[in-house]
Amino acid sequence: MSLSPGKFLGMKRLSDQNGIFKMTAVDQRPPIKKPIADYLNLPEAPWKEVAKFKRMLIENLQSDSSALLLDPHYAIPFSMDSFDAKKGLVVTLEDSVFQETKQGRISSSIDNWSVAKIKRMGADAVKVLAWYRPDAGQDVLVAQKDYVQKVGEECVKHDILFLFELLVYPLSNDKDRTKQYIEMKNKKTDHVLSSVEEFSKLKYGVDVFKLESPVNADQVNEGDLNSFKEMGDLAGRPWVMLSAGAGKSAFKNVLRVAFKAGCSGFLAGRAIWLDAFSNYPDWEKINTELRGSSASYLSEISNLANQFAVPWNKHPCYSSEEGLFPYKTWEFRRKYEE
Repeated sequence: MSLSPGKFLGMKRLSDQNGIFKMTAVDQRPPIKKPIADYLNLPEAPWKEVAKFKRMLIENLQSDSSALLLDPHYAIPFSMDSFDAKKGLVVTLEDSVFQETKQGRISSSIDNWSVAKIKRMGADAVKVLAWYRPDAGQDVLVAQKDYVQKVGEECVKHDILFLFELLVYPLSNDKDRTKQYIEMKNKKTDHVLSSVEEFSKLKYGVDVFKLESPVNADQVNEGDLNSFKEMGDLAGRPWVMLSAGAGKSAFKNVLRVAFKAGCSGFLAGRAIWLDAFSNYPDWEKINTELRGSSASYLSEISNLANQFAVPWNKHPCYSSEEGLFPYKTWEFRRKYEE
């Protein structure tokens, strides 16, 4: 594999000076909107309440993050004046409201939003979450594959990184069925691995995988190392871990095993800040805990990454320095096509 100029610069901007990804997710919508709406006894959370919390996340956590993942609904319009332009910027493309069918879930992009707009605003990467079950109905599988492939093609066209997130989910006949953005209970490792294997194909254009634990986060131990290694091998390019609502202790344990398997960092949200958010609507207490326990936890997992994560530019998919950036002659202008 090799990186085009835009994607190469994006990788450098999302990671720290050592090539480790320490990214904080601020793009969550349902996990923030629903608790606010429930507390206020409203059908929909007020826009400014959600946006206010996201601004607090940015202001309190960006200093210890290599990059932030923001959404165009709340975080970007309410907080860009607070965003540190020296940090990497990942922007969400997918709508948090998916189509639920008897055969499975179908993803789509946010209305009036596109890869082109994300590139145009100066972001470093496009992030898409696709719910995926390899045993879902054929029509659903085709729809999900087509959607991801089109996003990948747009990212190539606009020379911007494609950061792709995968989550397995319960089908209609599974136990513990939920539409919430949380780790599926009793998920099958084979489902996680098969999903990664499918989207590792070059036609999807994925540059960085954002992956869930191949076994339930609260059950991970050293004996699961081979499953993590297999997941990384199937990905075939740099990958980071997501938290999917895991608690602080469980997620830190996941990271310990993942880093041993070749993981290059994390892109996490609720494991870092959910405890603080549980104090809503006490904004003063939320802010205090974000500055305190949330920032401390982010520092803890960042230090863990410093010690054990594999720098993205050391991933074996880039077999040589030439593979990282193959434009090192006078022919650059000719080779770098529009």
